[in-house]
Amino acid sequence: MSPAMPPRTRGPKPHKVEADQLLDAAQVVFAREGLRPASLRAIAREAGCDPALIYYHFDSKEAMFTALLDRRVPPLVEALKRIADPADLRATPLRLWSVMGAFHRHLSHDPGFRSLVRGEIVRGAEGIQARIQTYLGGAAQQVRGVLEQGIARGEVRPGLPPFLATFFLVRLHLEILDLLPVVAPQILGLEERPDLATAERTWLQLYWRGIATDPAAPCPPLPAFDA
Repeated sequence: MSPAMPPRTRGPKPHKVEADQLLDAAQVVFAREGLRPASLRAIAREAGCDPALIYYHFDSKEAMFTALLDRRVPPLVEALKRIADPADLRATPLRLWSVMGAFHRHLSHDPGFRSLVRGEIVRGAEGIQARIQTYLGGAAQQVRGVLEQGIARGEVRPGLPPFLATFFLVRLHLEILDLLPVVAPQILGLEERPDLATAERTWLQLYWRGIATDPAAPCPPLPAFDA
């Protein structure tokens, strides 16, 4: 009679993760390595799970990237649509300040997402760049609409290229969020952490003087951003 076989033992039960946890991990890995070099194994390691569990939620890295855009961009676009409504009769600098407030509210607290998108705009494959264009193009169109309405109302100087004005407003605002906290202590030698609200307000005031029909006219008081 042969000896009884010992009972088979199983390994530890795979750690269950939710889709948002996987997206958080993917964002970290994508921002660090780029989308193309990143692997699902690296994402799983960041999330602390088995790589096979990723396929329960997502088909591919590209699907995870799209989901990251879905999670962040549509709420921003909806906020910008409300600001760009022609029925909004506030002075153009106040509407542009609201534009900056929308970007601040939806993007300022997630440098990883900003870093990810910035990197993929520069180095991403054609398909990925097209996806970014689809997602962010709607946001840019709303900002451009505010500027075009400002031209039509005589507040923004005629002949100003709205697409360039849109680029400079948004690009420099995001540079404030990304670089000022680093530049201030390391390059400018400031001991205290810079106040982003003051920097953003100063930038809008400078920007407005550059595009206003009457640069000498004072910029209206700018309220605090909505929480």
